[in-house]
Amino acid sequence: MSPSNGLVCFTNCLLPLEDGSLIEKDLWIDERQGTILDAQKTFFIRQERPDRIIDLGGNILSPGLLDIQLNGAYGFDFSVYEGDDDAYRAGMQLVAEKIVETGVTALVPTLITQEKSLYPKLLRLLKPFSTANSATLLGWHAEGPFLEYAKRGAHVPSFLLAAPDGIKSFEEVYGAENLADSEDWLMSSDGTRIGVRMITAAPEIEGVMQSIGELDKRGIVFSIGHSVATSDIATGAVQHGARLITHLFNAMPQLHHRDPSIIGLLGASPHLSSSPRPFYGLIVDGIHSHPNSVRLAFSAYPEGCILITDAMKILDPNLKDGIHEWRDGQRFVKEGDKLYLEGTNTLAGSVVTLDKCIRNFSRFTGCSLGEAIKCATYNPAKCLGIEHKKGTLRPGADADLVVLDRQGNVVSTWVKGREVWSRPQAA
Repeated sequence: MSPSNGLVCFTNCLLPLEDGSLIEKDLWIDERQGTILDAQKTFFIRQERPDRIIDLGGNILSPGLLDIQLNGAYGFDFSVYEGDDDAYRAGMQLVAEKIVETGVTALVPTLITQEKSLYPKLLRLLKPFSTANSATLLGWHAEGPFLEYAKRGAHVPSFLLAAPDGIKSFEEVYGAENLADSEDWLMSSDGTRIGVRMITAAPEIEGVMQSIGELDKRGIVFSIGHSVATSDIATGAVQHGARLITHLFNAMPQLHHRDPSIIGLLGASPHLSSSPRPFYGLIVDGIHSHPNSVRLAFSAYPEGCILITDAMKILDPNLKDGIHEWRDGQRFVKEGDKLYLEGTNTLAGSVVTLDKCIRNFSRFTGCSLGEAIKCATYNPAKCLGIEHKKGTLRPGADADLVVLDRQGNVVSTWVKGREVWSRPQAA
């Protein structure tokens, strides 16, 4: 029996394109290389057809979902370090291997505001990481400590900082080696070709605005969040290189017609500003933002919309409602997709899954499932500058895929051309 040629053809399926449309077309991949192929070129060059044909029964074959703001899941919190590197790495692996059941094949672990001395250690551990059966942890997202006190949310007030020395203050907190130029930072990541670093900060905080340009130059995505920035300050941050807004509508001033603040960036006129409008993250759980607000944002700037979960460590599709331990003596109360600090009405992240965000988003906005998928695949990848490898079905991209039924439910998940999770068959 001759060995397989490694070519796989998915047929009888709908493919989401980068413009949000869905087309009926086959997709070829090379399961040995873990990449998506140009079917026509592959046939002419190799004179081979795929040995393996997979009929998807009319389902949707999407790029794997990409979550750029995940605080933890399955009992592990990326912000908690107890002095054991191996235990922390085991937690990273646990999340990476289990999150694929939600269709996520790449994510950016997010750290909330920490005691200053912990950052260098945690960010060093959060280098790009994956196993053969897991989603890819792309790097890190530091949400804090350069945040506005009045919009701190669940962040510990005593840990918040200013940046009086500009970029030097950032290096002092995060560790200079963690803020190195992208190429130097990735050299120590086991040959990984792509990696992501993000910082959420308030541009009005002392020293932050003057640091945005340098962070951008080093390949670090700057996101505006937990801020009371006026329209002028928010616009200035974008002009300096800010590329994203963290969880739009939350932890920022609400829209006012005379000073629309951060939210107003979505409506910025190209005739009044030479800077592109920033991308914006939306937690589409029906709790953090009203469905009407979600639709309003998408209508204003569909190309910039990114679906995020902002999920906490108790994210687990099988977890029951109730009170759950968090950190520093605090506890969560989980009620469905709602998560808040015990004894308060302060929202503390979410427990919604990204595939459910897609379904909610289509329902809230009236957009097609293809357009909703784009907001959890291509848009986040483009924001991070990795759209040549992730969030797309273009030839040469990683064969990280998720099969969805016509309602947007996850049927199976594929990483680097291999199936790593499939929905249990009904008895």
